[in-house]
Amino acid sequence: MRFQTELVPARLTKRYKRFLADCVLEQSGQEITAHCANPGSMMGLATLGTRVWLEPNDDPRKKLKFGWRLVDHENGHFTGVDTSLPNRALKTALNAQAIAPLSAYTMVRPEVKYGQNSRIDFLLSAAGLPDAYVEVKSVTLSRCEGVAEFPDSVTARGAKHLTELAEMARQGHRAVMLYLVQRTDCTGFKLAEDIDPAYAAAYRRATASGVETLCLGTNISPDSIEIASAIDVLI
Repeated sequence: MRFQTELVPARLTKRYKRFLADCVLEQSGQEITAHCANPGSMMGLATLGTRVWLEPNDDPRKKLKFGWRLVDHENGHFTGVDTSLPNRALKTALNAQAIAPLSAYTMVRPEVKYGQNSRIDFLLSAAGLPDAYVEVKSVTLSRCEGVAEFPDSVTARGAKHLTELAEMARQGHRAVMLYLVQRTDCTGFKLAEDIDPAYAAAYRRATASGVETLCLGTNISPDSIEIASAIDVLI
């Protein structure tokens, strides 16, 4: 999935109120405020002076004219910080039946209501197969070289999603917890149990109930973000 407009490089000066980031554009030196579509802590990604890539827009409905899309680690690797982008890329891959463990499903429906006032990211169906409920989490944290972790902060909502997936599995459906690693420098994935022990406990209960785990990587550049191959689950 290509970005809608050409990204521009900048340096981060401040990330605040979760959804705002002050930056200095590299080319012009202009100071601007960008929208940060990431409600997490963004641990390790919001350091003063970090090189970032922003997507400009001329939409009159948007107050902020830039959106923060990438962190540039300046070693050939990138991290995607927009949590809305993975689902868009994943929808394209699911419709193309390009994800092997889910390739038998021919119908893809996003944001379907289920559970207790929740929406599943994707509900997959096909003749002769049990419905597959797929919950997606964007993974951006890495504290150990080559290993991605989730979550980067306490997430009661994430634990609730695992409980609801477990109920779908008990009802005879397929239930899949899909971790999408938005980093190009990781080959393994594990839970950050020290950050949120309750989430880790909910994960163990869910897998005991039949919830599947799938972890996929991404290919990221200032031009595009695409779903890549599976990443080793180290849990």
